[in-house]
Amino acid sequence: MGFRLKIEGNETISLLETSIEKVQFGADIPHDSNARSTDLGSTMKITGKILAAVSGEAADDTGKIARWSLVPAENSDCYRNVQLDVISASQVVRRIQVPNAFVVDYKEDFTDESGIGVFTLLLKQKKDKMAALKFEGGFSGE
Repeated sequence: MGFRLKIEGNETISLLETSIEKVQFGADIPHDSNARSTDLGSTMKITGKILAAVSGEAADDTGKIARWSLVPAENSDCYRNVQLDVISASQVVRRIQVPNAFVVDYKEDFTDESGIGVFTLLLKQKKDKMAALKFEGGFSGE
């Protein structure tokens, strides 16, 4: 299984199957609720490798994600369009589109043991735009 991430705003950010290792998507409602809450949110946690440029190829776009995570709330570019495709057997089996995503948390971890860095990106959909989030599946191929 692989993942492709595309983030569009003032610039386009792309991460391919070689970089992303794990994705967690979920609904986010208050845990103290005794009924279905109207305070619904959505989170997506993406974990992967920071790939260095070798043999003249371009570096991955994790540096662009790090810069996006630092965009202040006063700047409209803090909200971006995110599309995540889940790939299995060369087919898209799930597509998640988050049109007003913002960074809740971004971390990079580097160790000298493995020789590569690891990133973790936590995104949320803007709550007043939850109806615009799309979670699709059952694609026959692309």
